[in-house]
Amino acid sequence: MIRVFIYDDDAHRRASLEMLLSLYDDINVVGTAENCKYALQDMEAQLPDLILMDINMPEVDGKAGLKIIKESYPEVKVVIQTVFEDTEQIFECIKGGADGYILKKDSPEAILNAIRSVYSGGAIMNPGIANKVLSYFKPAKTSDSHILSHRENEVLNLLASGDSYKMIADKLNVSYHTVNTHLKKIYEKLQVSSSVEAVAYYYKNLHKQK
Repeated sequence: MIRVFIYDDDAHRRASLEMLLSLYDDINVVGTAENCKYALQDMEAQLPDLILMDINMPEVDGKAGLKIIKESYPEVKVVIQTVFEDTEQIFECIKGGADGYILKKDSPEAILNAIRSVYSGGAIMNPGIANKVLSYFKPAKTSDSHILSHRENEVLNLLASGDSYKMIADKLNVSYHTVNTHLKKIYEKLQVSSSVEAVAYYYKNLHKQK
């Protein structure tokens, strides 16, 4: 059971998301709020596994809430739900340690996939968001996929598909430790510092070449 908390200042959207997620036996919405003013209290009281986080909210917004939560509860996964135009704010959330990014207009299937994948250790980023935020990252020396080995390309492709480290290990018939080693090399070669940034790079550069 994935315990989900929803932050969104739109009461109708909060209710819609709660109704959608209530249809699935593996997801339990443990709480909702219109902003992150009481984020720490929410975490202490509800103990969520994952948060659907709006960025633009009154009083205490999603960026501030993300910082508060990640400092005290780094194990809690945070999926940012945003609009396409919020590029700079999305980048700030990437630096703040958010685990995934979806657009508010994404389909119910995409939202469910994001929740399940991020909960399992995957990294989700809407391809459209990836194309916008990559301009904020320090580019690698080349965008050619040959910068990575064949196995590193396989690992990154599976990561971008939403697979967790364990799922990647199972599919490639290697150990979790080996996957982690490959990802460290990928980060170094692409000059990124997280799985989310690596996935963004994939959609911006390598995915085009397939």
